[in-house]
Amino acid sequence: MTTVCDFEALQINGKKVVLKKFKGKAMLIVNTASACGFTPQFAGLEELHKTYGAQGLVVLGFPCNQFGAQDSGENSEIAEFCQLNYGVSFPMMAKIDVNGDDAHPLYQWLTQEAPGLLGTKGIKWNFTKFLIGKDGEVIKRYAPTDTPASLAKDIEAALA
Repeated sequence: MTTVCDFEALQINGKKVVLKKFKGKAMLIVNTASACGFTPQFAGLEELHKTYGAQGLVVLGFPCNQFGAQDSGENSEIAEFCQLNYGVSFPMMAKIDVNGDDAHPLYQWLTQEAPGLLGTKGIKWNFTKFLIGKDGEVIKRYAPTDTPASLAKDIEAALA
């Protein structure tokens, strides 16, 4: 059986990270963008990271430029933007595709495990969120309009 721990990704600094490193922790995986109407959610994601990180929540941001070209910068520019504007201290990964033939294998798996509205597989927009349980299984998929704060009860249940 496949779990989130079976995947790896590149950090925004280009270093490989094996997600098995987060085994036994709950995770919130989010495709992000720096120039989107939902970009202020970085502040809420950082708040979740600060509030629940010590209890075992790992927030992972995956920049993506597939929606309205809203993250066209290089990884170094994205990292600087997130830090300067939102104080992001949770792990940001290297920019990826979340849809199509070049979609990152993690996102291929996430969308298979937790289809969207009406069973659609594709990611519709920036800041789609996936909550992963301590067992590495997808608990729930959230729409871009779901604010980070609105996920608190589900996160607390995943950490219990």
